[in-house]
Amino acid sequence: MTTEIAPDQFRSRIAAGEEIFLLDVREPHEVAQWAFPDAVNIPLGQLSARADEVPTDRPVVVACHSGVRSAAAADELNRRGWSAQNLAGGAVAWLATEEESGQGR
Repeated sequence: MTTEIAPDQFRSRIAAGEEIFLLDVREPHEVAQWAFPDAVNIPLGQLSARADEVPTDRPVVVACHSGVRSAAAADELNRRGWSAQNLAGGAVAWLATEEESGQGR
């Protein structure tokens, strides 16, 4: 089973200088409404065909709207040899914790 990382833990790791690849598996119309900072968008339905675009030399965090699609994507990547974690709660949790931390958008 894929492990999850909370948005605040992910932000802390990035702030500490860790190089993490953020993969957004939402559809392009969702990304157009709001995008994760520095994420690469590969919709879930295209991930199998485009997996070679995901680096193998650093940790991968997978995100979507609420964490369901990203959990499936992280599971697939882990089965195929990547080290991937699911961003718990997806964009919904990211935005909620961003507002709580006072970081704004």
